Amino acid sequence: MSDTQTSPTYAITNPATGEVEKTFDPATDEQVEAAMAAAHAAYTSWKDVPIEERAKVVHRIAELFVERKDELGAIATREMGKPLSEAVGEAEFCGEIFDYFANEGPTLAADQPIKTFSGGKAVVQKLPIGALLGIMPWNYPFYQIARFAAPNLMLGNTIILKHAESVPGSALAVEQIMKDAGLPEGAYVNVFATHEQIETIIADPRIAGVSLTGSERAGAVVASIAGKNLKKCVLELGGSDPYVILDTDDAKAAADTAWETRISNTGQACNSNKRMIVMDDVFDDFVARLVEQAKDLRPGDPAAEEEGTFAPLSSRKAAETLAEQVKDAVDKGATLHAGGVLGDGPAAYYSPAVLTGITKEMRAYREELFGPVAVVYKVTGDEEALELANDTQYGLGGAVFSKDPERARKIAERLEVGMSNVNTPAGEGAEVPFGGVKRSGFGRELGPLGMDEFVNKRMFYVAD
Repeated sequence: MSDTQTSPTYAITNPATGEVEKTFDPATDEQVEAAMAAAHAAYTSWKDVPIEERAKVVHRIAELFVERKDELGAIATREMGKPLSEAVGEAEFCGEIFDYFANEGPTLAADQPIKTFSGGKAVVQKLPIGALLGIMPWNYPFYQIARFAAPNLMLGNTIILKHAESVPGSALAVEQIMKDAGLPEGAYVNVFATHEQIETIIADPRIAGVSLTGSERAGAVVASIAGKNLKKCVLELGGSDPYVILDTDDAKAAADTAWETRISNTGQACNSNKRMIVMDDVFDDFVARLVEQAKDLRPGDPAAEEEGTFAPLSSRKAAETLAEQVKDAVDKGATLHAGGVLGDGPAAYYSPAVLTGITKEMRAYREELFGPVAVVYKVTGDEEALELANDTQYGLGGAVFSKDPERARKIAERLEVGMSNVNTPAGEGAEVPFGGVKRSGFGRELGPLGMDEFVNKRMFYVAD
């Protein structure tokens, strides 16, 4: 799946220290074959289990995520540096996702009658299609799995899960939950696959589709392999979401909300507000408040979350990449108001930053900044704000804020994104579909649309 033929190293590397705490051997070809055989065999029986019975197992998965939230949170904090309270909250949200699909799945998968004019009766049936491959990222090591696994297990599909190389502990913990919840053997299988083995899995006729959440580059490679093999594909890739402030009576409060949104998960969210677009009469006060929030912070233990501290990024490489992007901007004339300090290695600390004066020749204008950097643009009118918001290759989400909801709505309706929000950073919940357009990918997860991807929408017609 990569340009090189090297195998990934699955390892727990604590980003707060840079210490490699444990390594795992990649799967052998025999183990990959066994995983595919098991997933396919499980599909032949799991698909015939009544959906109400499948729902009982999915409900139990939800319960176990909540029961084990502290254990899961500690694993994620150790592996990728997520603040502990956020990691625990992520596990709780997984419970909500599995419960949502267990509750709503039977209705969402029900036959849909079609009005016919030929005298017969027709329905569209929603049927499973087979064993699926999920390729998941490190930034939300539990939530990303839940988005993919919950609807597909309810439908009767089975899953082979290839997780990011940096979160093997999270991958194994989720696999254990699936086993303990009562899924039949093979219905959910974790594999520490190599890049070459991923291509083998996608090409195998027993695999019906692939879902990837990850980088734009990885998405292009997986989509190419899937296309060559005529396999269904869902991609959730990068984002550079616009966050437009048209007006406000309280610039401080608006900035506080924007800052909290931007530093969530240490800025490592696909749909984070990576481009704050602010009207000129609000800009100075807005930026000043962001600077207050960013200054005088110090590196801290993400498991302790002491006041005045910030968590590391997921890896030293991630921190160095972000530092290079910000340096490129500053070297070309941008203003770094606060933060932006790369800590000493091998830990992965990069202090939360505020950056203005971004122009088109800078990497920060066209690239996704995957970390705690608040990039703020100044605009003078609604149309200028909209033009800037849409001037990106990405199209994941966006938000528009105004004292006048109608004014905000008119701009939000013209955003070229898959998720558009008015007067809130993001409409989120198990029931709300997630996905983008342009180079942010295609397909949807969560909500009713989450059960519409890996499904055979079979027309079933009975003549009179």
